[in-house]
Amino acid sequence: MKPSCSLPDAKSSPAVDSSVLQIQGGHPLQGHVKISGAKNSALVIMAGALLCSGDCRIRNVPSLADVKRMGQVLSALGVQLQQHGDILDINASEIRTSKAPYELVTQLRASFFAIGAILARLGVAHMPLPGGCAIGARPVDLHVRGLQAMGAEVQIEHGICHAYVPGKSGRLKGAKIYLDIASVGATENLMMAATLAEGETIIENAAREPEVVDLANFCIAMGAKIKGAGTSTLIIDGVPKLHSTDYTIIPDRIEAGTFLVAGAITRSEFSLSPVVPDHLVPIIAKLRDIGVSIIEDSPNCLRIQRAEILKAADIETLPYPGFPTDMQAPFMSLLSIAEGDSLINESVFENRLRHASELNRLGADIRVKGNTAFVKGVPLLSGAPVLATDLRAAAALVLAGLAAQGKTTIQGLRHLDRGYDQLDKKLQQLGAKILRVEPQTPVDKDFVPNSTDAEQSIST
Repeated sequence: MKPSCSLPDAKSSPAVDSSVLQIQGGHPLQGHVKISGAKNSALVIMAGALLCSGDCRIRNVPSLADVKRMGQVLSALGVQLQQHGDILDINASEIRTSKAPYELVTQLRASFFAIGAILARLGVAHMPLPGGCAIGARPVDLHVRGLQAMGAEVQIEHGICHAYVPGKSGRLKGAKIYLDIASVGATENLMMAATLAEGETIIENAAREPEVVDLANFCIAMGAKIKGAGTSTLIIDGVPKLHSTDYTIIPDRIEAGTFLVAGAITRSEFSLSPVVPDHLVPIIAKLRDIGVSIIEDSPNCLRIQRAEILKAADIETLPYPGFPTDMQAPFMSLLSIAEGDSLINESVFENRLRHASELNRLGADIRVKGNTAFVKGVPLLSGAPVLATDLRAAAALVLAGLAAQGKTTIQGLRHLDRGYDQLDKKLQQLGAKILRVEPQTPVDKDFVPNSTDAEQSIST
């Protein structure tokens, strides 16, 4: 391997930020769409590779801006990375520094999750406080208290979290940790730290998300001793060293859910795979409440059928296995054209309803009070210029644009590219009239591309 990261540069640029999506709505979708690897698994598993002093091969890695940024963080630490398609080879045999770069970590919240792995490997870590979507406060105090319980000295100064393990061994110590909130990030960070700690660590009120289980399985594949993944209690027996592995990331349940909503909102029929239906239970259940039929064609393939009538439904976001907060915005788009009044309560993040005002620009009738949105279904949406405010809001606007009459233009694509692997291209392949327009490309006011034009014109 070459001693440098081969992933493309993911830094924002004026050209990227000023790109727009044009969507000519009202076209049904058909065919089959391939679901990429899970974003939230890929990011934390990349961090988990720091625990291994050899080579790791990670398969089914999605092509995302966030994955590229995480690659840059690891490369800055001295890790060697090479990517070929959706296969990522990582060699963390030598970590040259314990200091992660401020300018990268502040753009990507998930990069903070590397602090547990770095601390476990080196006995010292310096990590800037994280960034990411502005969807509410996501404090790192649970991470800090957990590491302190395992014997680390932790201080936060000038936006940097400094942690070290006192003593000659430099190894964390097993501990019993109770999380006040079932935080996915804290569960993952502390689980990684515990894999190389001396003794047994018990994490109670642990997050149960499939991505937590995926990380646990990755660590187990490297020789970690972890029990209880997928339950609220994790038991980790620390080992001195982890070994190389070849691991495949699970399919992205949020991407799969987004395409299911795309089928529902456009009243279309198509199939999608690979998926893990058990990961989609709350999403499928809510779609069926709304009047959408979903068929399991095979253990890893689902088919959505055309819905004649969309009915109102109430939604409350909850930690897994409840309804996922990442699907709240796409479902708001769907419910905006459902018959009747729906209520959406966002109980996970306190600032994640800003897309409601943008949906109203498209003709939706949504009123927000606190963390609750009151959605009154309308017969149809109308195309308009809109701005994405975060990752899932961007997806919601794309879905609304697919259903709207006329042309919708979406700005803020840097959010969309953080979490969806070529969403516009995949929708094109299903028959959507959607085009990514770069700054140097003149915007066609009468844009109605055929599939060939779209495939030739779309930006990668």
